[in-house]
Amino acid sequence: MSDDFPVSRRNLLRAGGLTVTGAALGLGTGAAGAQGLPGPSVPADTGAVQGGKVMFPNWRGAGDRVPPPPPAPLPPAQRVGFAVVGLGRLSLEEILPAFGETKRARLAAVMSGTPAKARLVAEQYGVPADAVYGYDGWERLAQNPNVRAVYIVTPNGLHRDHVVAAAKAGKHVLCEKPMANSSAEAREMIEACAKANLKLMIAYRCQYEPYNREVTRLARSGEFGKPRLIQAFNGQTTGLPEQWRLRKALAGGGALPDIGLYCLNGVRALTGEEPVSVEASVYSPPGDPKFAEVEETVSFALRFPSGLIAQCMTGYGIHESRRLQLHTERADIDLRNAFAYRGQHLVVSHPDGAVESQDSRMLTAKNQFALEIDHMARCILDDRRPRTPGEEGLQDHVLMEAIYEAARSGRPVTVGPPPGSAGGLDVTRGPELDDAG
Repeated sequence: MSDDFPVSRRNLLRAGGLTVTGAALGLGTGAAGAQGLPGPSVPADTGAVQGGKVMFPNWRGAGDRVPPPPPAPLPPAQRVGFAVVGLGRLSLEEILPAFGETKRARLAAVMSGTPAKARLVAEQYGVPADAVYGYDGWERLAQNPNVRAVYIVTPNGLHRDHVVAAAKAGKHVLCEKPMANSSAEAREMIEACAKANLKLMIAYRCQYEPYNREVTRLARSGEFGKPRLIQAFNGQTTGLPEQWRLRKALAGGGALPDIGLYCLNGVRALTGEEPVSVEASVYSPPGDPKFAEVEETVSFALRFPSGLIAQCMTGYGIHESRRLQLHTERADIDLRNAFAYRGQHLVVSHPDGAVESQDSRMLTAKNQFALEIDHMARCILDDRRPRTPGEEGLQDHVLMEAIYEAARSGRPVTVGPPPGSAGGLDVTRGPELDDAG
């Protein structure tokens, strides 16, 4: 090898690193050229600013799918500040980390009944010490201008009191599902936020998740014919008898409001219709202390005006499985891990001439919690009605109460859209989502 051109792996890596560094810093041809290296100079590589976003042309060939655009986050000072109320498993494992992926929202405060935990979490996420609150700190939170919204992540039985307190403090509310312990509590929450002219959104994360949205699109598009039957299943095993989910005062019920709600809301969101009748069966193993107050297993069927029937099952005593299947005239649409936090897998089986095809649809996975938080932030910034407002949560409570009544009586219970609704699809929801959420 000639000493005049000492090519080595180290030199190649060093040159490549400088080129990448120059591009990452936005160095043009001149800046990179000062180092003796060519730099990108065409829009295909440098991109261009359009509408406050950096956009790149599609660099892939026709054989690949079009890549998504790069993220376009708001500057931190322009994002909506949230206080997370309740620092249990869901907050620590999913919600707080999700703020690292949000584009319109930021974590501004935390509230907990455990001071040592609250202080530690605040330190971990860079929350100022004076933005840490106990559950008696609503008046002080009201004086914090950095907090425009709260995310209620406490046990179900505490939702009403915390939402009413947030409304009194002048903060918009994102509330975990189920909305409350009853339809009566849900109505109080809607009224409190409406009187204060504040937005109330229920955290139905699956309605913002890409795969669930794709199933809804397929169902409503008619691409594979009219939907005829839906099967929705959400089950897991539950231990630790002392946990709050097994206490009726805190949970409102057992498997139905906790995980069966995903089946109920998922079917309603998919069709856009409201059921006209429900049938149900409830079971708990005799003598099991875990289910002394709440049910273990629920099976319920929903009949819709279009003639579609949904069969839903949920339980606390079975191996984890979360599945949504839509059967149409010309396809079986199977969403596996439908209600899980991640790992969705969509398979569409349909005839293709003389053969039966199974298409796996691969979508860009996104953090469901970040999506729903950003949607709430957008609704605040743009003064929009949330896609899943309080009325959406209220309707689910009305239907869950009908499910319990059907199981108790052993007879179908007649239900329908909320009183006073104009009819049609999505009567309890806000505007449809667009690409911006």
